[in-house]
Amino acid sequence: MAVEETEKKKKKESKEHQGIELHRNDLGLEDSSSPIIASDTDNNSSSNYSSFSSCSSDDKSSSSPSPFSIIPDKNVSSSYHGLQWNKMIESIKQKSVRRFTVLPLLASYELTRKNLRRKQPKLSPSENVFPCDSFFMAKPSWRNFTYEELAVATDHFNPENMIGKGGHAEVYKGVLADGETVAIKKLMSHAKEEEERVSDFLSELGIIAHVNHQNAARLRGFSCDRGLHFVLEYAPHGSLATMLFGTEECLEWKIRYKVALGIADGLSYLHNACPRRIIHRDIKASNILLSQDYEAQISDFGLAKWLPENWPHHVVFPIEGTFGYMAPEYFIHGIVDEKIDVFAFGVLLL
Repeated sequence: MAVEETEKKKKKESKEHQGIELHRNDLGLEDSSSPIIASDTDNNSSSNYSSFSSCSSDDKSSSSPSPFSIIPDKNVSSSYHGLQWNKMIESIKQKSVRRFTVLPLLASYELTRKNLRRKQPKLSPSENVFPCDSFFMAKPSWRNFTYEELAVATDHFNPENMIGKGGHAEVYKGVLADGETVAIKKLMSHAKEEEERVSDFLSELGIIAHVNHQNAARLRGFSCDRGLHFVLEYAPHGSLATMLFGTEECLEWKIRYKVALGIADGLSYLHNACPRRIIHRDIKASNILLSQDYEAQISDFGLAKWLPENWPHHVVFPIEGTFGYMAPEYFIHGIVDEKIDVFAFGVLLL
């Protein structure tokens, strides 16, 4: 009898212990005595919802240790992102006349380049007006332009006002109603499929939101009305490529030296001063704008990549960029880190 009572008591204690463990697991709690290894994905889950801010912020907070540590649930985070993107996708598919009033905060380039393409269905090229009212606010200084405002500013995108053209976009000089001169970057619809254009647009917008430096191009606003547009501060002297190869006049060595230092300062900022490092991937003369006083401004973040602090590098595919400016390790193996921007900068100096 004593043996049977002992066995029953042990079984009862075992069941109670299992019940406690199940309850702790449901709450996402683990004992602090066991090691907890946080991945880059875990860190990103909290940063994805931080407000847009300057990269120069040094605010840090510390928390006292507790008996239990709450572990972020990756599945919950992924589900939340999925709901957010699904809302946007449904909005894109609806031919709504509403404009963007808010936009998603993108703290991870991979979120847009991979997850969006996986979640987003094929879209008709005509479905190019989409609202995004359920997302986070952009920088207060940014304006959300209508197509009519941009059309008036550029004389209905008159070819005479075109100041630049690339493989994926056209750039027009425009004058807003308040008299401010701006550069309007218009993503071309025939260059890529619709979901790729939306992905690239949101990626670039999310990265620019975290950039605040005198040697980086300044965004005035955007528009998603009848196409995807960036409205940038106008650079009176155009691009460095125009000044070097488009005119008969030669830049003075003093100006060349100032431009070189400006580009170096801008790259140092992107690589070291931001909470998460930004690798531009396409440093070249045509992507360097010159302000009124010949201050260099790095522009076109369409190929930029986030590089988390604890990652030595990315490995990406396909390889994108400009031949002649690609570092060997990037061109051959797809390795992305600060060194590939430095390599391109060296080519530019030559």
